[in-house]
Amino acid sequence: MSWTRALKHTVRTGMTIERASLEPLVALRATVGLALVIGAGLALLGPGAAASSAFGAFMAAIAAFQPSWRPRPVLALASGLTLAVSTFVGYLVGASNTALFLALLAVWTFLTGLVWAAGATAGIIASGNVAIMLVTVTLPTSVAQAAGHAAMIAAGGVVQALLIVVFPVRRWGAHRDALADALAAEADYARRLRQDPAAPFDPQPLMKARDAAAVTVRQARRRPAELHGARGLAERVRPVLAALADPAVGAPAEGPARDRVRELLAAAAEVLDAAARAIRRGAPVRLPAPALAVLKAPDLGDVLTGPPLRAARRLAALLDGVLETAGPGSGRTADPAASMLRPTLRSLVPVVLRDVRGELHPGSTILRHAVRLTAATSAGYLIGQALPFGHGYWAPMTCVMAMRPDFTQTYARAVARFGGTLAGVAAATTIVRLAQPGMYLSGLLAVVSAGLMYVLMRTGYAVAQAFVSAYVVFLLGMGGLRWDQTVPDRVALTLVGGLLAMLAYAVYPAWESPRLRGRLADWLAAAGRYAAAVLGQYADPAGARPAEVRAALLEARDARIAWQEALERAAGEPVRHRGPSGEAADGAGDALAALGRGAMLLEAHVPDRAQAPVPGAAALAEALRAETEAGAKAVRERRVPEWEGVRTLLTSWDAPESGVLRGAAEQLLESLEAFSEALRP
Repeated sequence: MSWTRALKHTVRTGMTIERASLEPLVALRATVGLALVIGAGLALLGPGAAASSAFGAFMAAIAAFQPSWRPRPVLALASGLTLAVSTFVGYLVGASNTALFLALLAVWTFLTGLVWAAGATAGIIASGNVAIMLVTVTLPTSVAQAAGHAAMIAAGGVVQALLIVVFPVRRWGAHRDALADALAAEADYARRLRQDPAAPFDPQPLMKARDAAAVTVRQARRRPAELHGARGLAERVRPVLAALADPAVGAPAEGPARDRVRELLAAAAEVLDAAARAIRRGAPVRLPAPALAVLKAPDLGDVLTGPPLRAARRLAALLDGVLETAGPGSGRTADPAASMLRPTLRSLVPVVLRDVRGELHPGSTILRHAVRLTAATSAGYLIGQALPFGHGYWAPMTCVMAMRPDFTQTYARAVARFGGTLAGVAAATTIVRLAQPGMYLSGLLAVVSAGLMYVLMRTGYAVAQAFVSAYVVFLLGMGGLRWDQTVPDRVALTLVGGLLAMLAYAVYPAWESPRLRGRLADWLAAAGRYAAAVLGQYADPAGARPAEVRAALLEARDARIAWQEALERAAGEPVRHRGPSGEAADGAGDALAALGRGAMLLEAHVPDRAQAPVPGAAALAEALRAETEAGAKAVRERRVPEWEGVRTLLTSWDAPESGVLRGAAEQLLESLEAFSEALRP
């Protein structure tokens, strides 16, 4: 993609208004917290303290909106307290020495860039703290005042955290939605399997539900029973659905057995949808009687035999388990010792440090982001100080808030920030000139602007930035600053900061396109390890290790999602494509998805521990593991993988008692050959 096309794409992306599910009650709670903080500050301590506490409450509320499975009060407290520390340290270091403050800003910004290694939520909170620190360090005039301002900022975060505790909105709502979305995705999968036995399935909802299931010890004790257990059952339903529908290991492609399978799949979809609705609403399960009657029909054995019959009975048992755990108060109470525990904030520190250390190498995108962010922010601060404007911090603040580790987000946010700033400043300026608001009315207008931002912040960055700009204008006006002393400066310096952010990425990029082959190779190797782990269950049923298979499956899913995200980021980059072509990438991705599906079909028919080892399974597992590792190496070296070892093994395989293994193994080989064909020039 050329630079011209890439810039047009990022402009459209940045200015897009999205349709998103709004959260008006959450926004109202955040707005009330901000109003309490500003009102108390104005009444008791004056506009300066009110502005400080308002910044703390404002950022704490934004932190609580970020996508995270941690308790929202923890995010609000973390944002408010870290901002208070940043402000106080910034004033102590840079109160009288610009060079020292610039050095602190560079260090703080570099660490903020590295924090993105811990995830987007941590990176956004850290970036917001640096941006607001640039403003708040200018408010106090002494160390005592700096401590007071820091205390007020922390108090703003505490107020927001307390409101979240006292007035919870849809407690466990995000966790319920994640689990319900996973069940609904499987219901949709069952319906598509009726028409297409090889229909693809995106594991993203299952991965999201798994992330949501990781809780702290305190959460594990309070988690509703219906959120414990259903996810594991849902994971086991998916391979059974696929095995029932696939002609290679399930019912024939046509005939009475296929008609019966279609009825079972339709009934399974209704059951899964009913469970999803019950979990999402915290309501009893309401299931149509015909669907349950189909699953429990006594004539299954007259139509289905062998593996399809076993799959049908297995499906009925699993769906019974889903229904038992989906209703409110049903299921078993979570035992903290048996839960997937998420580390506390204190125990998270060494994990974050380990992740950051893992990014300290020349090829790291996170390290490049930290370097770009530091350079652009420092340059923005120097330019802001040199220009004949006041409020020079707006240029570096724009850099910090606009820059992200990838190209598209950085450029889109830079464009959206400038466009939103123009719109917000124009609207706020018109109101100020017409109404001439005093201190209290300015505070009220600031609260209204922030409230509208909270409501609409998920509809697009440009929309949110328009209300943020209006909020800042009104908040500064609350302290007596005239609009004409701030608005022109803000517009000009926002443009400077946005241009610096875009220039920094152009000069020191971290393109995703050259890494695509590596991402694809990682997925191939992970999918091969998963298939080999499943085959190992056939080779040694008595010594089966389901945990090993589960770990390999999760690794393969992570690799697949990493590939899909990388492919999406690379699509908008203005570089000559050094990865596989678009057609090759699509074909290779489809082939690896089919490889994972073939392994999943095998997993659905894993033999019992009492059964004898399946002949040839051990050799096939070893060949598959070795050749996918070699194939991954070939992909990285821009060669086309060959699968001669697996092909030879299947050609010479004479094991009629292998059951479903032979048919599924042939599907694995077909997927590998399709992968090579997609990459062939």
